[in-house]
Amino acid sequence: MRLPSLAALAALLAAPALAEPQCGGDFGAFVDDLKAEAVERGREAGTVESFFASVSRDARAINADRSQGVFQRPFLEFSRMLISQDRVARGQRNAETHAELFDRAESDYGIPRGILLAFWAFETDFGAVQGDYNTADAITTLAHDCRRPELFRPQVFAAIELYEQGGFDPVTTQGAWAGEIGQVQMLPSDILDYGVDADGSGSVDLRTSVPDALMSGARLLRGKGWREGEPWMHEVALPGDLDWSLTGLGTEMSVDEWRARGVEPRHGNLPDGDLSASVIVPQGRHGPAFMVFDNFSVLFEWNESFTYVVTTAYFATRLEGAPVYAAGDPEPGLGPEAMEELQRRLEARGHDVGGVDGILGARTREAVQTVQEELGLPADAWPTPALLERL
Repeated sequence: MRLPSLAALAALLAAPALAEPQCGGDFGAFVDDLKAEAVERGREAGTVESFFASVSRDARAINADRSQGVFQRPFLEFSRMLISQDRVARGQRNAETHAELFDRAESDYGIPRGILLAFWAFETDFGAVQGDYNTADAITTLAHDCRRPELFRPQVFAAIELYEQGGFDPVTTQGAWAGEIGQVQMLPSDILDYGVDADGSGSVDLRTSVPDALMSGARLLRGKGWREGEPWMHEVALPGDLDWSLTGLGTEMSVDEWRARGVEPRHGNLPDGDLSASVIVPQGRHGPAFMVFDNFSVLFEWNESFTYVVTTAYFATRLEGAPVYAAGDPEPGLGPEAMEELQRRLEARGHDVGGVDGILGARTREAVQTVQEELGLPADAWPTPALLERL
């Protein structure tokens, strides 16, 4: 399977959502509808009844889904919050402790240890914090909620299938509020598709088995399109006269073409000059800059947050020997309330920002960059108080 190019990914993120599946209404009636559909999908009626016998609505999951303020933080703040020297040191120790396992993951699936370590660290702090939400309750509740039913409804049916196979207990299985399970936080459907019994126990246990968790994560990334032996990110230095409208996931050029425009590695050497790449500036032209490649787009399969993915990709490079980024001196950004006001003004101008949520996601960045071009400003997709005032 091959993921779209970086430019295609940007277009995908900007595309309008498809019609949502059935959601809302009385919770009990909704569960009855799920039962009927599960039987239609081939599950045994008795198994379905047993699965739902203990399921109830979890208001905590709804609250957690509505309270993702952490993703409103800009890249520098977010990355400094997640990447401490202690976490770097523990990542290096885990790389040594499980060296044979990481060698196996790279040999079997082509996934570098830095990538797996970064997700293991950020998702559960190397397995220490896996979540205390009842998974069956959480995914059923979020499927019933009408914010993202297209994501969570399929997870209910996947969990039923896992239950039928003996790999899920609707009473005791716990994980994150959004239904992810285990040390690398995989959704039920991904466990079905990519789970690996790496320790030979006879079952896939992502909660207590490090081999099962890491090898399953590696298989997932490979299945989502990771290209063996290719890079994902490299920090770069940009010339002051760069055409800033070329930055962002919407533009791809070869490494050699970027070099011709004055883009240079901040450390080491850039990859093969024929590789396609984009240049991103998460906090505008005065902040850190990275060249990213097709493998970078695969990371969005794990988490849709732009800031989270950039931070994970960067942390993976740190764990593989890259230096601390050059933070630069970014212009002040917008707080959550000001960001929401910006999004409202962008929507009023006809731009799809993916909803007013105070988060500088891919669609808002694209709209900001377009408006900056229209106003004759450096189009680096970084919204500032001055831009908000202009609008």
